Amino acid sequence: MQTTLIVGTCQAGVQLAATLRDLGDADPIVMIGEEGHRPYQRPPLSKGWLKGELEPDDVILRTRQWYEDRDIQLIAGDRVVTIHREPGGSGVAHTLGGRQIPFTRLALTTGASARRLALPGTDYRGVHYLRDADDAISLGPALAEPGAERVVVTGGGFIGLEAAAVARQLGKKVTLVEGTGRLIGRVVAEPTSDFYLAAHRRRGTEVILGARLARILGEDASAAGRRGSVTGVELEDGRVLPADLVVVGIGVIPRVELAVQLGLDVAGGIVVDSACRASDGRTVAAGDCAIMPNPYPAGLGGMIRIESVNNALEQAKIAAATLLGQDASYSTVPWFWSDQADLKLQIAGLSAGYDSVVVRGEPDSERFAVLYYRDGRLIAADCVNQPAEFLAIKQALAKGRTIPPLAAADTGVPLKQSVVDAPVALAS
Repeated sequence: MQTTLIVGTCQAGVQLAATLRDLGDADPIVMIGEEGHRPYQRPPLSKGWLKGELEPDDVILRTRQWYEDRDIQLIAGDRVVTIHREPGGSGVAHTLGGRQIPFTRLALTTGASARRLALPGTDYRGVHYLRDADDAISLGPALAEPGAERVVVTGGGFIGLEAAAVARQLGKKVTLVEGTGRLIGRVVAEPTSDFYLAAHRRRGTEVILGARLARILGEDASAAGRRGSVTGVELEDGRVLPADLVVVGIGVIPRVELAVQLGLDVAGGIVVDSACRASDGRTVAAGDCAIMPNPYPAGLGGMIRIESVNNALEQAKIAAATLLGQDASYSTVPWFWSDQADLKLQIAGLSAGYDSVVVRGEPDSERFAVLYYRDGRLIAADCVNQPAEFLAIKQALAKGRTIPPLAAADTGVPLKQSVVDAPVALAS
């Protein structure tokens, strides 16, 4: 028998185990994660969970019976600290709790952790991060407290914007501070950034661009050993923003400690090939911890780490097949989504390398799309409250087809009727 050890109980880990069983693997599977919860969905944590609309069971991925029926051993609340591996590939994982777990096949789905602020005052009560279930369990009740009226969010990416939107829906006075000149600038072009800036301001959030926190302010606790409470933040330019809560959403750091210990190549994530195989040729990695050859669009090359549920699931399927010696290669069109109040952003493809955009529709209507082109060929799109157009674009990209720019701009014709075969491959 060959025991598969999956380190990390995120969605990638659960999907990897499920795919092994779906592909006919009957050998033992052990999943281990340091969180004390059964594997759960992360996206609802910054949306429905914070609004108080969900119960814990609503975000759990699988029932206990599901693991039992598939003979998958799930270990929660314990962390793998060292892995000793033999030249042939088998080894033993040692945990903080004293467990020794022998294995013959190894998968790393260790995910990523929230990037922490390196500033004075981060230990004041009322400073929150939002990455995992414990973060959400702490932040949700804090937002619901009557005295928590002023919320400062630092970070204008998806997590920061989603948290800010929820806080506004709860009636809080919200100020969002972003260090760069626009919102979600790593992911979208200026038309989409400009829209979200205006949309959040219309909904009552104060947005400050090009500003960074210098320190977090608070009052010292009177009782010994008790943390003081946050009272505000000071920006680098000297401005002070009052705050009862500070929410930090400044990105994540891939968890690569075990990969480094094993001597695997690491460069902004665990380096894997298109089969999700790490540099030693036998370990696989999937999800937020892994960086892989850019699968799309053709011709751009390079390595990319994609933070999305869809990517985690698709990588996990490939990794499972690779563990079983099957030929598999990642070639899925990436897609993402973000719910911010009543605004649903759906992104298909990867816009890196675009040389022109087409804005379809009127952004002020809050129903529009931004289509990205390279050498006249569609490579990605941002769709705001346009699910049908997102689906048409996603399907076109998956089939290697395109939508001519002039046709994309014509809102009188449904996009699905404008899809055509791509005449040439993308230039390198």
